[in-house]
Formats: sequence, C-alpha cells, structure tokens
Amino acid sequence: MSTETSGKEINPFVKLLLEMGPIVLFFIAYMRMKENVYTISGTEYDGFILVTAGFVLLLIATTGLLWFLTGKLSRMQIATLVMVVLFGGMTVWLNDDRFIKMKPTMIYLLFGCTLGFGLLRGSSYLQYVMEGMMPLQDAGWMILTRRLMIFFFGLAILNELIWRTSSTETWVYFKTFGLTLAMFGFFMTQSKLLQIYSTDEDSTEKN
Repeated sequence: MSTETSGKEINPFVKLLLEMGPIVLFFIAYMRMKENVYTISGTEYDGFILVTAGFVLLLIATTGLLWFLTGKLSRMQIATLVMVVLFGGMTVWLNDDRFIKMKPTMIYLLFGCTLGFGLLRGSSYLQYVMEGMMPLQDAGWMILTRRLMIFFFGLAILNELIWRTSSTETWVYFKTFGLTLAMFGFFMTQSKLLQIYSTDEDSTEKN
C-alpha cells in the first residue's frame, strides 16, 4: 500500500464522499437506532454498538476504495483506520461503548505526540505529509506544526471531557459536527500565517 504523495487524481466530490460519507452515515444510523436494543446470539446490543460495527466495516470499505482509485493513502488516513478498527472492534467485542468514545482521544494524542517528536528533532513532520498541498517556507511549517500540535492535544482533552461528562447523543453530535468544524476553523484562523510564509510567487509579490 503506497503512502507516497504521487498517485492518481479522482473527482474531488468522490474523494469527499469517501472520506466524509462514513461519518455522515454513522450519525444518521445512530439517530434512527439510538433507542433500540437488539438481541444477537443471546446477547443484547444497543443501537450505538451496532452502528459502531457498521461504521468500522464501512470505513474499511471506503478507505480500501479510496486506495484502489488513487493508488495512495496518507499516513493520517492509515493511522485513523487502524485506530477505528482497534477501538471500534473492542467496542463491539466487549459490548462497551467507552472504547469507541476514547478513539478520538487516542488519535489526537498520537498525532500531537508525532508532531511534537518531530519538533524536538528540529523538523516538521507536517511539512513531510502536506508539503504538496501548501507551499510554505520552512519557518512557516515549524510554526504551523507547533500550533497544530497544541490544537491536537486540546482536542484530545476536550473529547475526554465530553464523553466522560455528557450523554452518548451529545458525544455523537460533538464527534460528527464539533470536531469537523474545529478542524476547519483551525485552518481558517491560520490564513495570515499561510500568507506571510507562502512560497507562492503571487503571494510573495503582494507582501
């Protein structure tokens, strides 16, 4: 499985559908099944557990399809898939929803620690992953990496606070919409940094 930046390009809408589709379907299925309890082989499972099982299978399928169509997967996509399979599988196997709720915490801690390790070595692992997407000077990459590391640690703490103190339904809303909007908002607030440290000729001339 290739994780290099080269690969086949696909329709952006198809890519977005494959990446976001499982999350949207997870939310829809949960809202339809959240009040139900199902008995399978003599064991009772609430709707959230079965929706989690479906989400794991769907994410495996869509990630595999994305790899088939593009010939590549980012390290972030691979790490996310591994975490979902691990914590989602434990949720279903042990019939305990705490594991899937801890999954975002573990993912963001992993990403934050990885970026932090790179910073300690004087390099930006974020630049290694995303350099083809954003033309930035090395100094800009270091600043953005440091900010994103702190942001990831903040999301990990926030996820822990929400799933431990709120209802499952509140956590599902947070997971589906809150984390997505937080990530979008973070990069929106970095527009000034991207402009200052851009290596794009047009942006440099404007500055």
